[in-house]
Amino acid sequence: MSVELKIPVIGESVTEVTLSSWLKNDGDYVAEGESVCEIESDKASMELPAPSAGVLKILAEAGAELKIGAKIGELDTTAAKPAAKVQAAEAPKAAAPAPAPVASTSSKEVNVPSPAARKILDEKGVSAGSVSGTGKDGRITKEDALASHPNSVASTKTAAPKPSSPAPAPGSRNARTEKMTRLRKTIATKLVEAKNTTAMLTTFNEVDMYELMNLRKKYKDAFTKKHGVGLGFMSLFTKAVTVALKDYPSVNAQINGDEIIFHDYADIGIAVSTPKGLVVPVVRNAESMSLAQIEKEILNLATKARDGKITIEEMQGGTFSITNGGVFGSMLSTPIINIPQSAILGMHNIIERPVALNGQVVIRPMMYLALSYDHRIIDGRESVSFLKQVKELLEDPSRLLLDV
Repeated sequence: MSVELKIPVIGESVTEVTLSSWLKNDGDYVAEGESVCEIESDKASMELPAPSAGVLKILAEAGAELKIGAKIGELDTTAAKPAAKVQAAEAPKAAAPAPAPVASTSSKEVNVPSPAARKILDEKGVSAGSVSGTGKDGRITKEDALASHPNSVASTKTAAPKPSSPAPAPGSRNARTEKMTRLRKTIATKLVEAKNTTAMLTTFNEVDMYELMNLRKKYKDAFTKKHGVGLGFMSLFTKAVTVALKDYPSVNAQINGDEIIFHDYADIGIAVSTPKGLVVPVVRNAESMSLAQIEKEILNLATKARDGKITIEEMQGGTFSITNGGVFGSMLSTPIINIPQSAILGMHNIIERPVALNGQVVIRPMMYLALSYDHRIIDGRESVSFLKQVKELLEDPSRLLLDV
């Protein structure tokens, strides 16, 4: 009996995906629930598990663009399990003395690296069989791959030496062509759509980070000890934004045809840079969360996004977004709205600059803020006032914590 492998339904708006890579080879025996391939939609990547145990027959090539429901392979469920795996499965049943506590080579043979880990191992020239997986069911994680050493005894026995390529000649004009990933194409489409369909405008302000940085420095150790997560600036900015959105609801609204949808909640999208492009997971009901809850949710979503485990549902439905170009050294930028939202806040790097304070020139840690907004729904007065309130809350964080 054969069981078909098909592209599953992965979201209401997703009609086509890319078969990124096969995690198993044609003819391999796979266990039920074991990941066999990675597929990429226009919003996220995911691994496809085997619905049954059996021998894999591959019918679609890696890199193919496929419709939802397309058949990509088959599993022969009547095929016998390989002898090595049968013996491994039956070994615990036999009465035998307990083995010495050494690493099992058979467990390594069935370990499967995640797509990110596989890429790192290939770049290092390290065999997956030489790496001990710490993930679920012995799976090799990205961290395991990063910690692996290319010069280990096991890897040098299994990894073929990479041919050395000649250094480019001085003044060479080489170029290479690389196909855009589905995620990158979607990002490009969305950005152009935002520029072409909204009356986008950006207003700027600057915030003195002195008090906020002192607050964070004073309580960060106690915060981490109590909540098990660090106190970062993103949670403080998120909290300030949710407070200001209550007073300026149009900044949290959306245009739907000839109607305006106002939200009495704040689902804040946090832009996260991943190896495959920018994604914006959503912290839902951020207005009702504590700083610790916001920090934990941001960490959870960001980790999923960077590991390629983020789901489409976790990136849909935001009402406002925040992006932090400051982590890359950006001094000032004009962020693009994440449609159908109507506004996005851009954070930038913190630079010590001379400023006038009470008639004196002092050195202060300053950050530029940028609010890009859709002028069709948000007036200049509202946008400027909203950004000014965010600035005031950050410069006097006691107000933020006391909600006054």
